[in-house]
Amino acid sequence: MYNDVFSLANKNIIVTGASSGIGRQCAISCSYMGARVILLGRDLDRLNATLGKMDIPSHHMMFAADLIDYEKVKETVEIIVGKIGKIDGLINCAGISTTLPFNMGNPEKMDEYFHANVYSAMNLTRLITRKSIISEEGASIIFISSVMGTVGENCKSLYSMTKGALLAGARSLAIELASRNIRVNCISPGVVDSPMSKSAVYSRNEDSLNKIRGLHPLGLGQPEDVANACIFLLSDASRWVTGTNLIVDGGYTAR
Repeated sequence: MYNDVFSLANKNIIVTGASSGIGRQCAISCSYMGARVILLGRDLDRLNATLGKMDIPSHHMMFAADLIDYEKVKETVEIIVGKIGKIDGLINCAGISTTLPFNMGNPEKMDEYFHANVYSAMNLTRLITRKSIISEEGASIIFISSVMGTVGENCKSLYSMTKGALLAGARSLAIELASRNIRVNCISPGVVDSPMSKSAVYSRNEDSLNKIRGLHPLGLGQPEDVANACIFLLSDASRWVTGTNLIVDGGYTAR
């Protein structure tokens, strides 16, 4: 029992944003824990690169899809289930980030970020949790939020709004879906060494980057740190965990 409690063997897991960064590592790590992984992302070549790093690449599937193309996403989900059967887990990892002064935002920019970070994940979750799609034995849904969803930071209002929305939505979904043994949780990382963080404003000079490092007592995170948290929430080890926000931030919010 104790040797197998973190295993993902015989589970079908969908990972969005699987073409790079945290999403890529989640897909790789889940594959080595025994899951059959379905990779979703916009760039087929980068998804192929992810697949090449996974355990037994031929065991998994990948689909190039823009998650805000809602009709295409619906068709893709139906294809997935038709090929491999019902879904046991979903990691909503796809998203975009920005550092933008509040007065430079506008409704169009807000709409762009809510579509990318909130609507797309909630829509996919809505599709996956249909009785014809989700496993009858129950399932685990994960939203990758951020510490910015619970704490404030200069010029992060737009990004924070979207990540906070995931936290709020997940709590209510956890209550609504509990009777079907579908668990819903969030993971809130601090700054992780990934392509997204490397393109951030604070990575443009060493002084700014050192300041960010100093805010994390254990240093910046690695994609594996978030992937390991996902494995816990997908596995039977967390069967009594729902409606929570697992903070994985190297001590950022302890200050």
